[in-house]
Amino acid sequence: MSTPDLPKGSAPSDAPDPASSDTRNPAPHDAAGTTGPRRLPTPRGTETAGLPHPRPGDHAAGAAGQGPGELAVPEPSSPEPSSPEPSAESADVVPAQAPPAPAAGPRDTSGLGRLAATVERLHAEIRAAQAAADGRALIELAKGVLIERLQCGPTAAAQQLASLAAESGVSELELAADIINQAAHDQVAEVTEEFVRRTSGDARAAADDTPVAVRLRTAESGALASRDTQAVAESLLEHALEPLGAVAVAVWTAGPDASLTLAGHAGFPPDEAGRWHYVPPGVSTLARQALGERQAVRVTSLASAGLPSIGGALHLDGGRVAVPAGTGGRIHGILEICWADPLEPQPPQIMRQIDALAELCAHTLDNRPAPGASLAARTWSTEPADSELVNLAEGLYDPALVLTPFVRADGELADFRIHHVNSHFIDPAGRPRSAVAGAMLLEAYPMAVGGGDLFDKIAHVYATGEPFRARRFTLTSLVGQVPLDTTADISVSRHGSSVLLIWRVEDETARLANLLQHAQRLGQIGGFEENTVTGEIVWNDQLFDLYGSPRHTSPVPLEALTSHTHPDDAATVRRFLRTVLHHRRPASAAFRLARPDGVTRHMRVIAEPVLDAEHKLQAVRGAYQDISAQHWTEVALAATRDQLAHTEQQAAERNRLTLQLQHAIMPPAQAPLDSADLRVAVRYRPAESESMVGGDWYDAVVLPSQQILLCVGDVAGHGIEAATSMVVLRNAMRGLAVTGAGPAQLLSWLNTVAHYLTDRVTATAVCGLYDPERRTLRWARAGHLPPVLIRGQKATELRAVSGILLGAVSEAAYEEEELVMEPDDTLLMYTDGLVERRGESVEDSLAQLLTKARLPTTTLEQRLEGLLTHSKSDTDDDTCLIGIQVV
Repeated sequence: MSTPDLPKGSAPSDAPDPASSDTRNPAPHDAAGTTGPRRLPTPRGTETAGLPHPRPGDHAAGAAGQGPGELAVPEPSSPEPSSPEPSAESADVVPAQAPPAPAAGPRDTSGLGRLAATVERLHAEIRAAQAAADGRALIELAKGVLIERLQCGPTAAAQQLASLAAESGVSELELAADIINQAAHDQVAEVTEEFVRRTSGDARAAADDTPVAVRLRTAESGALASRDTQAVAESLLEHALEPLGAVAVAVWTAGPDASLTLAGHAGFPPDEAGRWHYVPPGVSTLARQALGERQAVRVTSLASAGLPSIGGALHLDGGRVAVPAGTGGRIHGILEICWADPLEPQPPQIMRQIDALAELCAHTLDNRPAPGASLAARTWSTEPADSELVNLAEGLYDPALVLTPFVRADGELADFRIHHVNSHFIDPAGRPRSAVAGAMLLEAYPMAVGGGDLFDKIAHVYATGEPFRARRFTLTSLVGQVPLDTTADISVSRHGSSVLLIWRVEDETARLANLLQHAQRLGQIGGFEENTVTGEIVWNDQLFDLYGSPRHTSPVPLEALTSHTHPDDAATVRRFLRTVLHHRRPASAAFRLARPDGVTRHMRVIAEPVLDAEHKLQAVRGAYQDISAQHWTEVALAATRDQLAHTEQQAAERNRLTLQLQHAIMPPAQAPLDSADLRVAVRYRPAESESMVGGDWYDAVVLPSQQILLCVGDVAGHGIEAATSMVVLRNAMRGLAVTGAGPAQLLSWLNTVAHYLTDRVTATAVCGLYDPERRTLRWARAGHLPPVLIRGQKATELRAVSGILLGAVSEAAYEEEELVMEPDDTLLMYTDGLVERRGESVEDSLAQLLTKARLPTTTLEQRLEGLLTHSKSDTDDDTCLIGIQVV
């Protein structure tokens, strides 16, 4: 048997060790055209970055001893005696790799073992032959490019290819892939160029640009050479996806109803593929999501995505990528790639490689017969529009357009051409059919990309096959340059390679009938018409519902209405019937309807007679209305009004008693309290609204020690609770003051009273003891505003000594301060009702008080009256004011 011709620098299988050969061509070429044992570095996460090789599970003893991420290509072994000799036509092509020898170890010499070894050897030979065929296809394409470029013959092109490969130090297969990339300028070439550009800074990564081109072109060759999608899936996994770390791949074909059918798979068990043979429309899977979104979907792991898919139980934690496979704006299927481990974010060049592989699948799926199609229908229709679809559009009574896709030179969907306009077409802009037929959709209706984005809906239907239907969709068309909106029901569906667009515009009659129907439903109104001559009665559906009767029962005539009425309302119904039937005048009545189901409804009936030319009664028309909700609402409102009146009466009585109690304890004014050298005046202004009666209090009394107690306070809240709490604190202060304790101690005791002996009220207060002999004022405060001292033409606020409000805590200590009074000094104690104002800070209100207080007056009473008169408080709160003046 003759030895096959080998390229320059190669050696037969019985040649010496390749390691001792020429360093330029150190070993014979393998089946894919590479030299062995050359080790090819691979991208991150891949098993081999270069050439076709047997898949895991195939007999590949020659791969033993290879390093991680690289493949040691074995030398070709001597052919079996039964192997045919290579033909002369393949003498210039790198021969296929012979099947590797079995692994060393004990060999099964039984008959079954020999048979298994023979099957394994034949399978390896088939795989090697397929790899050699893919390599030969690429080399033959490259030679064809050289023949066209150099204007030479096949032999010269083969010699030129071998010479260029030897001079470049690369295999003929790698050089062939580069030549094809330069000539094609397609997506595969762009992916390779981008990969080289992005990795040019890394010497090891830059060396991977040729294997990228080789494996993509090899995968492309395998996909185009076979119309079997199953073989395409296996070729993609072996040549292009396993180097990226993928462990399985599934190719789905999209049906006209947006269903998914498994057209090809690799890496999944046969039983798993059988379970996922068909995915009905509407089932949410990863591939279905990519089909609906019309873009690639990547998940880190299938478990985190929460979507079912093929092989989910086997690779639940593995990453997935689903990429639409389509051409010309139409998605023919989905390429789904599976990884065993969680998938990290991939670089753009890897995603571009996956897109290129999806485009290869699209070409195969485009020529694949639809699921369930007959043998005669092997391809999709290539006509611009199917004649049956045109006939279908003509048979419709609604306006319909048959649209065909318009694809640019780069394969992208640009627009749809209006191929046919049916005879019932009415253009919203008033144009004739001839002005629309044959035009581009966006040219005829440029506003289709705005509003509801009708163009995107049509493109989605064409891409996925999923029909689109919408009620009351807004169609916008240009009349002149003015946009005109039309409301219509829309239906878009794909038929073969065309799209059928149907719209139904609501006319005025249908719109009014629809509005009337909704009005009757919302208003619980049922209409009727009774012919008094023939006895025919017509009810609408709503009236049957009001009566609680099935629609197949006979309507109730007016004369029998009393038999369906509550006995207490029978007289009212008789008067109504007498007015309509005998006096022939319109009338209405409210009554209780006793329904067959035992439910009593409050109804109102309105009827008018229909008279002929001789004023004879011909018919009665009218309507019933369910007013049960209105009746019970009126009943509830009446009860609410009674309850509200009672509550208002109680509140008024309560406020009156509160006001009387407050006035009895603290009158609005009292006689001045005079001592030897001190004059005291008090003013109290109650709230204008009785409901706002608060807990402000004051006290000015001469103690047994001849000291004068001066106090003002404010209990939180309003009403009777605040008034009674004020009485408790005021009387407690008077009782505690006779002990002779100082102001700080008095406030500490009063805090205990507020915390323990009341219903947890809180209050503020300021307390002072004036000593006439020393003309000093000792004072303390509990969360209250400090007093104001008027001395000469100057009014100032005393220092705010520390002290928490009363009742907040169980025990509290208060700071005390002493003020030496001078002749003509005036001191003011007040509650916040004098200065508090909405939308204004307390500091601004105090500044205005000090401005008013420094104005000169004749008497102390005039000063207090002036402050109350010019107070700008707007909170409608009561106010206490004490003034003392040293004589």
